[in-house]
Amino acid sequence: MCTYLTEKFELDGAGKGASGWFTLSDGAVYVDHPYHACHEHTVNIDFTNPAEGPSARVAVELTEESALALVEAIQKALASAPPGLASAPRRRPSS
Repeated sequence: MCTYLTEKFELDGAGKGASGWFTLSDGAVYVDHPYHACHEHTVNIDFTNPAEGPSARVAVELTEESALALVEAIQKALASAPPGLASAPRRRPSS
């Protein structure tokens, strides 16, 4: 059943859409009917940048099992990396 509850959060990253890469600023997670996945309900995750318009969106529809596996994989990947590594600014190559 749909919960009609949406967990929204700010984020800092990048996503790739039909027009190429764009900056991500917002995220949302909710359980609802999917638009495309062949399931009655899915965990839906939207990564967006509202300032760049509706095309600046990456959407994911996952089964509950897949969403939990994703959470576990993210936790394992972060636990195996040195603290702060995924937040460190990118080093620019010297010219």
